[in-house]
Amino acid sequence: MNGSPVLVGIAGCSGSGKTTLAQELARELEGTHFHLDHYYRDLGHLAYEERCQQNFDHPDALEADLLVAHIRQLASGRSIHQPQYDFVTHTRIPGKSVLLYEPHFLLVDGIFALHYPALRRLYHLRVYVDTPDPVCYQRRFARDVQQRGRTPESVAQHYAATVRPMAEQFVRPSSKHADLIVDGTSSLDWSVEQVLSKLRQMRLLDRLELTIPAGHS
Repeated sequence: MNGSPVLVGIAGCSGSGKTTLAQELARELEGTHFHLDHYYRDLGHLAYEERCQQNFDHPDALEADLLVAHIRQLASGRSIHQPQYDFVTHTRIPGKSVLLYEPHFLLVDGIFALHYPALRRLYHLRVYVDTPDPVCYQRRFARDVQQRGRTPESVAQHYAATVRPMAEQFVRPSSKHADLIVDGTSSLDWSVEQVLSKLRQMRLLDRLELTIPAGHS
């Protein structure tokens, strides 16, 4: 493959479990987890109050051109400098980037991973994690309160105002582009096995002569 990786796109609503799946697959396959969240637009030119009012659950919130360009570079076996995003300030971290190069497996994860046509064309396998809305909400609530310093009231309001309606408009419809749909409430091991089985079926593991760890054969 001359250093060009197998690209797996993993989409699903916020709180669906897609990131957990992507991280576990990256570990199993000794690949790289690539999160779309780093490509949110830098809102540093706006006052903080204005930044907080932006709709981060709309596809336009991401700098899609840069995202596609970077994944295209990785797909061709080249390296990139991935920007880093601060979710507290809603800005990119000035002067900070991460050098990425992945010759084997790139696990692309994000709510819009299957939304952009230019991105979908780059994947070898497209996966959608289907999870009921109440489950997504509970997971999102816990994450935003515990990890991102949000108040319970603000999380509930934000979810009802933008997260849920944007998911219905943009994220859930993207499941029609998936080669494989997994249940976000099933065990992680089973979801991983489904993806690995699909990769084997498509002979994408054979191409890399990769040995899967015991228990996932």
